[in-house]
Order: sequence, then C-alpha cells, then structure tokens
Amino acid sequence: MATKKKRAPNVENDSWVVVAADSVIDTRTRDRNPSFVRLRNPSTDAASLYMLGSGDVQLYEVKAFEEDFHSWFVGQTVQRDGRLLFVTAMDPLYLILPYLIKSDKEGKFQPVDQIVMDEEFPACSRLLSCTRSLVSLHHITEEKEVGNLKFHRYSQEKTMNWLKKKVERTVVALKKRNISVGEGVKSTTYIRVKSDSDYSEVDYLRYAHGLISDYISEDLSKALLSHLQLPELTSPKETEPPSKKRKLSDKPVEAGEDYTKFNSADFARKPPKKMTAAQKTLAKVDKTGMKPMSSFFSPKVKAEKK
Repeated sequence: MATKKKRAPNVENDSWVVVAADSVIDTRTRDRNPSFVRLRNPSTDAASLYMLGSGDVQLYEVKAFEEDFHSWFVGQTVQRDGRLLFVTAMDPLYLILPYLIKSDKEGKFQPVDQIVMDEEFPACSRLLSCTRSLVSLHHITEEKEVGNLKFHRYSQEKTMNWLKKKVERTVVALKKRNISVGEGVKSTTYIRVKSDSDYSEVDYLRYAHGLISDYISEDLSKALLSHLQLPELTSPKETEPPSKKRKLSDKPVEAGEDYTKFNSADFARKPPKKMTAAQKTLAKVDKTGMKPMSSFFSPKVKAEKK
C-alpha cells in the first residue's frame, strides 16, 4: 500500500523581496547597518514600517505591492511571501512635524531632542540623526541660540510656506513627467482623455496637494488647502489622485502586518442599468391609489370568530 506523502510544514519566513537603491544598503562608510523600524505615521498617527539607512543618515518609507497566490523564485528556493516592498527616500521632517506641533501647546522654545520623544516609538529619536533633519528644522520652526545650544518652537506660518513649496515642486515634477491629473485620470489606469494643455494650474495644485496630504495630518491638509487658496471639495472627484480615494500600493505599510493589500476589485465601477422602453412608459404612469403587485399574492388574513 502506497504511503501518503507528508506535506512540508509551513515555516514562517522573515525575508522579503525589496526594491531599493544601492545607496540604501551601502555600509562602507557607516557603522550602523540599515534597519526596519516602527515609527508613528504622520498622517494616520498609527504604527507604520519605515527604514533607516546606514548610519541613520537617511529615512526611507516602505510600501508594499501584493497580490494573492504570488511567490518568488530566489536562486534554487521558493520564497512563499510574494510581496514586493518598495523603499524610497523620504523627508524626515514629515515625521518630526507632529512632535513639534504637540510641543507647541506649551508655547516655549525647547531642545529638539526633548521634543522628539515617544515611549511607544522610541526609535523616533533616531530621526534626528538624519542628515536633513537638524539643518532643515528652520523651515518649520522658530529658532533661538543660547551659547552652543539651539532651541526650537513650532511655527505654523513657516510650515505652511514649506508645505506650499513641496506642492509647487511636486507640480513641476508632474508636468515634467507628463503625469495625467484632473478629470483626465480614469480610475487607476491613468488613461488620458484630455491633452496636457487642457489641465489648469488648479488641477495640478489639487493633485499635488493630495499627494503631499499622504504625509501630513488631516488638519494640516485642510490648512494647506486654504493656504493654497483652493476650495475644499465636498465629494471625491477625479481631480484627486487615486491614492486619496482608495489606496493601492501607495498605502503605508502597517507595522503590525508589514504589508498593504492590493485590491483592484475596489475600483470596479458598475455602469447603471438602462431602462427598457416599457419601463420608461410605466415610470410615467400615475400610480396614485394603485396597489402593488405583491398585494395580490399575499395570504389573506382570516377573520376571527366572535
């Protein structure tokens, strides 16, 4: 009698397939190796997965692309985890900003290392090691120097100007790369129905604002919208980037499960059913006083005997 072949047990694998620049893992001049860290997401205030490069000099955001029933062939082995992680450089000021806003309630100048502290996410202090952090704080804070020490206080005005520049630079990048914006974008396919010349500056500004809003709180997003002198949308429209309506791989990786799900079914839009000629005619008939068809088939209620 043939013996039944035993199935290999599922073994948890802590390795992933990552797309990243060579500079991310360059350890030749740094003592500390690149590492994945849990940090507070500035937009959702929840835990998300980020990466600090060699020596903590650069912050990277980690985003995942995933589809069901996918795996990788790596050398002579099969990697069951079919996720694809994208590691891209990110401005650390986005993650530092919420701590500055929180400390502004005290209304006083403080050393930045006393501001960027979080018991739930202790790795946040490593953000101050990033090259762009300390040299860029003047974009979002007021500074005072006493002796060799610098003290900082959050500035709403400076922050709005800094975010506005981010939006303007994003607009330049969108135009340079011929990215479709506004009503010309259909779902996630980026099919153009208008030429680039048909897009107004407002289309580009609103689209860029939506992209930047992925990295700031909702309150800051609304304040930035006002600062850009753009009217607030009352309902989602095609002028918003697809990532603002439903996230695909552009969603931050949740630290709890380390990936985001790609669900193209969420974007399926069913066209409204067309009415037949008979249905159109019936819709015009005055139905006042008429009983519904279901009333002729409902069971009759028997009269009670006295």
